[in-house]
Parts: sequence; C-alpha cells; structure tokens
Amino acid sequence: MSALTGLSYLGFSRGRVGGRTWKAFDSALWNDLPEVFHSATAADVATAMKLAAQATPVLAALSGKAKAAFLRDLATRIEAATPALAARAQQETSLPEARCLGEIGRTMGQLRLFADLVEKGDWLDARLELANPDRKPLPKPDHRSMCRPLGPVAVFCASNFPFAYSVAGGDTASALAAGNPVVVMAHHAHPGTAEIMGGLIVDAVRAAGLPEGTFSMLMGDGKDVGQLLAKHPALRAIGFTGSRTGGRALMDIAAEREVPIPVYAEMSSLNPVVLLEGALAARGEAIATGLAASCTLGVGQFCTQPGLLLMVKTPAAEAFVGQLAAHFRNAPEGVMLTPAIQKAYVTGLAARETRGGIQAFSHGKGSGKPGRALPTLLAVGAKTFLSDRKLQAELFGPSSLIVWCDDLAQLSKVLESLEGNLTATLHGTDEEVVAQVALRAQLEALAGRVVVNGFPTGVEVSHAIVHGGPYPSLSDGRSTSVGSNAIYRFTRLVCYQNHPDAALPVELQNANPLGLSRLVNGVRTSDAVK
Repeated sequence: MSALTGLSYLGFSRGRVGGRTWKAFDSALWNDLPEVFHSATAADVATAMKLAAQATPVLAALSGKAKAAFLRDLATRIEAATPALAARAQQETSLPEARCLGEIGRTMGQLRLFADLVEKGDWLDARLELANPDRKPLPKPDHRSMCRPLGPVAVFCASNFPFAYSVAGGDTASALAAGNPVVVMAHHAHPGTAEIMGGLIVDAVRAAGLPEGTFSMLMGDGKDVGQLLAKHPALRAIGFTGSRTGGRALMDIAAEREVPIPVYAEMSSLNPVVLLEGALAARGEAIATGLAASCTLGVGQFCTQPGLLLMVKTPAAEAFVGQLAAHFRNAPEGVMLTPAIQKAYVTGLAARETRGGIQAFSHGKGSGKPGRALPTLLAVGAKTFLSDRKLQAELFGPSSLIVWCDDLAQLSKVLESLEGNLTATLHGTDEEVVAQVALRAQLEALAGRVVVNGFPTGVEVSHAIVHGGPYPSLSDGRSTSVGSNAIYRFTRLVCYQNHPDAALPVELQNANPLGLSRLVNGVRTSDAVK
C-alpha cells in the first residue's frame, strides 16, 4: 500500500496543496502522527462536484447487476487491506484492534447486503397500472413508477466510527447502491484511515469502468470545506452522522439554498432504559452486569449508549442500583477518540455533578493520564429531571443518569418529556411486558428501535433494522441510516405515463426481463404483462 499523501481524492486525481494543514493525533500516546494533511480548497470542491454531476446520468442508467459487482469488488478490496486499515485506525482513534476489525467486517457486510439488494432489484418498488381506454367516465392512462436516484450525494463521516459510518460506510454504500455519485467529507480526526479507504474505492471505480466522478473524497474541517460542499448547487442530498450542532448547521444550510435539498442527519440520543420491578427482583444482577457493559462499551462513545435509566424507587430497584454502581466502580478508564471529545465529556460531567439534586453513585478507576474518561453513574429525582431541560442533553461518554420515579405514572411523565431517540429499552418479566400496553406505546412513539430485555448497543445490519427515530435522533424520523431500507433516502419516485414499451426503464417493461416482483394493477406478481 502506497504512502499517505494527505491529499483529497477528486475522482481519479488528487487535491491541491494550498489549504489549511494539520496532523492526526494519537490520543493514547498524546502526540501528533507524522503525516501532514491538506485541507481541500474551494477549487477542489468545485472539481469534485463537476465530476459528480457528469457521472450522474451514467450511474442512473447502470444495471443492478453492474452495481452489485462493483460493491462486491470494493468489499473484497477492503478485506485484503484490513491489516493496514485496522493499524492506522488504531493510531488515529485509540480504538482496540478487535473493535476496528469488527467494524471493518460490518462495513464489508453492508456493501454485500446492498449488492444483493440491487442485484435482485425488487427494492425499486416497480408498479404498473395498465391502460384501460374503455373505462367510464374517463379512460385510464398507462402509468408506471419506480425509485430513481437523486444525483450527487455528500456524505459527512462520523468521528466515532472510522469505518461503518465513514468513507465506505452505510451512507456511501446505500447512496452508491441507489445509483448516485458520492462526495465524501472525510473526518479530520482519522484522515489517514480515510485516505487508505478512499484509495480502495477509487481503485474499485476504475476496475469497474465507472465514470471518474462516481466517488471523490475531500479532506478538511466540516465547518469550512463542508459548508462549501453543502452549498454547491449540483448537490442533491446529504448524509451525516455526528453532533446535533453539526447536523443542525447542515439542515439550516440545506434549507436556505435556492433549491433546498434533504439532509439525513443522525444526531443525539439518550436511549432511555425502563427497568420494571419484577425483572429487577428476578434477575437484577444479570441486568446490572449487562447494562454496565453496555453503558461503558467503547468508552461510552456509541450513538446507542444507554444514557438514561428510569425506574420506580423500590427495594428491588435500590438493590439493583447498588449492583450497577459496583460494576461502574470496577470499570476501567478508557481513552476517548479525540481531546475535544474528552474535554466535552469532562466539562459536561462536572456541570452535571455540581448541579443540586444530583447524586454520584460511583466513579471508575482513573490513572490521571490525559485523554482518559472515567465511567460515572449519577442519579436524580424525577421532579428535578423534569424541571431542568439541560439534563436531557446527550453526554457523549461512559456516563448514565438514573431517574428515580415515585410510581409508573411519574415515569410516564418523564418519558413524555423526552425528545426523539434512536432506541428505547424495556426490562420486565414476560407478564409485565405484556401488561404494559401504554408504556410500550410510549416507547414506540419515542424511538425507532424498541428493545425488550436486551441492551441497545450493537446494531445488527439487516433488512429489518431501523437505526433512526424522531428528531433529534434523526433529522427525518421516517428513515433509517442502517439496513437495506437506508437506500430509499437517496431516491425519488418517478412515474412514466403513456410511454412506448421500448422507451421505459427495463424494470417497467412488459416482458419483465429481470424477473422482478412488481405490483401490476394492485396485484403482486413476477409475470410478464401480456
């Protein structure tokens, strides 16, 4: 693998030298890495978008089979480069090798999932309504519809997932699968990892014979280069994973454009966990063990980290909290992704601990080394929680807040006060879960994924998964950023009325040469139209 250059990818060419420079930082060793990276210039952004616009009609006409071959080849290239990718990511993120390898595996799995999806083609939702010229009082026209790609998509990479939500992650995979060119905004915290992955994608684009503008990647800070990208008139959609501040900024830019575009931003989430008395009495220690592991997994730097624990104050609940606090006390400190993330965690935790009415149950063990975070368990009464909206702010790190409730009615009020979340979890006996109809309905209204007797960390990539939820967990709560349904974010429906059969997309032609499952006059069938 060639040495890092620190330059953007502009299709098959590299970016210019002249923008701001910086170095990646090793948070574990607390020092800069040697390579110099160059921020993309305004001319680089313009070049990437020009190439993307030129590639748009070619990719839109690409067959599902061709797209699938490209995605599978990319997954194979990533597999071969896994040692280099994992080694660089460990330096830039301080994530352990096992985590990096697991995330690379997930990235390959996402690419192959979308390859299977587009090769089969049923996802296009092809619908045919056949003409009926004899219908009274008006004849029925022939009209047929299917999903079509939007055009150039900008993908803003996440800090906490250098692979699965980054250069070749879910947003990129789903946008490419839908037939869109992609311009990636690499995250400045792991630029070397991004450059290696970007090179693999460029190589796969070349090998597949796809147009040069299929993929570009811009280096730099999202606050400057990212704004230029988001404002470019050729852009048609944005995918983002990160903070609410960053997501809102992109949403505002997109809305203020002369032609507004959709922004699919995954932002903040508290991921509330409701713990019922029966479950705590029956298996409190097991729940405490699993919950502590979930709260502190990856130094708490997961979008599904359970940051809010709700329960009625009973003897069983108090015993459970004692067990949970012991696990937090024994949890080791961890290195956070970047100094900025660590500083925000320490500052936010200090502000929360010094607020009146907050009880600190436990702290993990600390070494005093820079860049580290201590697992911390806090508790507050429901009345205090309801009176202070600041307690609903996401605290990104290994900390969770217990909310003590007087009864289930008060617990329900706490849930009513919450904003949208990616997940909501309920622990109870089977009898409790079945009986709590209203509580389950509240959790469903609150989150995109409702977990029963499990833990929210760990997102299974599948056809059924929903990784999204009401605002602010996602800017558009109707969508998901993980799983095969994520492809629909980067498509729009087009209806073709009274077209000659030969002028129709092959997916809508009478003969159905691809053998798709189509809705014909309201009936699902794979048969040709006679």
